[in-house]
Amino acid sequence: MKTKYVISITDNNFKEKILENKGFSLVDFWANWCHPCKLLAPVLEEVAKEYTSKLLFASINVEHNSIISNKYSIKGIPTLLLFKNGEVSANKVGFVSKQELISFLDEHLK
Repeated sequence: MKTKYVISITDNNFKEKILENKGFSLVDFWANWCHPCKLLAPVLEEVAKEYTSKLLFASINVEHNSIISNKYSIKGIPTLLLFKNGEVSANKVGFVSKQELISFLDEHLK
């Protein structure tokens, strides 16, 4: 789900874009059929616009990228994984509002 502020990643470029990224990355695991995922997409885009200088926002479709989804044991979607220097530092499962996402990021971007 590529947008202006959220990049689309795959099994093939996950290592380069996320694991080798020095700094923070937020990865949204989603699927086309997932209604909460569709509701979360505009929230991510809005927050990404405000936080673009603080971290990389990315999304990965679990149906088309099972290697990464399985590696991180993604069971429910949407799932947000926050990476710091290529390591998972926090996660959030399910839909979150804009304010919940901002609070989550502010808490972990220290």
